[in-house]
Amino acid sequence: MAPPNVSPSGPPLLELRGITKRFPGVVANDGIDLDLRVGEVHALLGENGAGKSTLMNVLYGLYHPDEGSILVRGEPLRLRSPRDAIEAGIGMVHQHFQLIPVLTVAENIVLAEEPHRGPLMDLRSADRQVAELSSRYGLTVDPRQRVEEASVGQQQRAEILKALYRQAEVLILDEPTAVLSPQETEELFTVLRGLREDGRGIIFISHKLTEVLELADRITVLRRGRRVATMPREGATRESLAELMVGRHVDLSGTRRPTRNIGRPVLEIAGLDVDDDRGLPAVRDLAVSVRAGEVVAVAGVDGNGQTELVQAITGLRRPAAGRIALAGRDISRASPRQALRAGIGHIPEDRHRHGLVLEFSIAENVVIEDHFGPPVATGGWMHPRAMVDRAARLIKAFDVRGGSPETQAGALSGGNQQKLVCAREMDRSPALVIAAQPTRGLDIGAVEFVHDRLIAQRDAGGAVLLVSFELDEVLELADRILVMYEGRIALERPGDGATREELGLAMTGSLAAEPAPA
Repeated sequence: MAPPNVSPSGPPLLELRGITKRFPGVVANDGIDLDLRVGEVHALLGENGAGKSTLMNVLYGLYHPDEGSILVRGEPLRLRSPRDAIEAGIGMVHQHFQLIPVLTVAENIVLAEEPHRGPLMDLRSADRQVAELSSRYGLTVDPRQRVEEASVGQQQRAEILKALYRQAEVLILDEPTAVLSPQETEELFTVLRGLREDGRGIIFISHKLTEVLELADRITVLRRGRRVATMPREGATRESLAELMVGRHVDLSGTRRPTRNIGRPVLEIAGLDVDDDRGLPAVRDLAVSVRAGEVVAVAGVDGNGQTELVQAITGLRRPAAGRIALAGRDISRASPRQALRAGIGHIPEDRHRHGLVLEFSIAENVVIEDHFGPPVATGGWMHPRAMVDRAARLIKAFDVRGGSPETQAGALSGGNQQKLVCAREMDRSPALVIAAQPTRGLDIGAVEFVHDRLIAQRDAGGAVLLVSFELDEVLELADRILVMYEGRIALERPGDGATREELGLAMTGSLAAEPAPA
């Protein structure tokens, strides 16, 4: 059955016709049609591996389609590189910003298109042009600020200004709110609505269905490389979009699942100071506790000490001061292996750097933390059959799709890699699970699965420390919420007593630190 098509008023700004892109053994895009109108926000949805990134890489000149055509204002366009896309008026704001930290905001925005005075770059002119562009579109930045000193929201504005400086008529935004506070997200949406009124066309890629329904004029859903629907925002619901994306019903009730029994303290942190890689204070005089049968969530904008806190607990970073205790045992100076043996399960924020060895098989990855003892090894000899048996059991229990025990971890999709990490860490029944950004970049089906597993861990009497930028995730899972700002706890609230507005204000430093109400 052909997917429904809905065309709003207004001329087509961009048309993708029959785009097909193949890789060895995979058809990533299978005859996809997509059009973008003048003054439109068109959301693009789909699970991980549905073909969204491939389609946008084709549009931005990073990939060449095997079949199909691209038209801009009715004229065929052949893209050999991103420079061709930029010259055609197509700009892309990547999820991971493409900025040079040591340069100023203005220098990043005009890079490769710099104004000159004679043979030299005209810095004053660059600052002036960026300030004028910033004022015109309501994208407030300090042209002279170094990017490494700018907030995440300011860096994102710089990325958008970089595209607008190059006269982009089409803007591709890939997960633009992934690390923004609610206030920064609302500011971004105000800017995007202004760009829409200015006649720009915006392709908005997001897993956050609430945001899609708030911002988009039309929505296209991809599944397994094919377009399954294009529809107007009116009449669409989170439930209907999720079912189109996954191909089955997904529970999006969002009802917070309260804990049954809270037990003894498992993790106790007092007076913790941790420095970052530059030797500057990242965590300051922090006190945190997590009890058995409880999910404690640490919310906050990226860069406020969350990463250093997790690294200190898991032995990846040595604290400058303070005490970390697990079930009464001091682990302040423990190595990663000692922390693991003490009863910590760690789902890291970067599964590629700290969660998996992508060149190893699934079987090798599931035993990587305890390959030195029974039943995996005895007398210095490893037992491949035991490794394969454990991997097969976890693949089935955690629904890891796309491979057998012998498959390389790098061959799995991002969601299935994350399931593999969760399987390994939870299979040991640790006293404490630290889940750092456990659903970052995951599609809605994988998010549902990971959330269910974290709650099951809690209900089995385990303690869970959740570190997340996603307020929806925090509000759904947490029994207690802590907001970190500049390395300190800016706010503490019970899970059923927190509001998005209050948490968002605390995340941006707009609230003074205060304890949870008695």
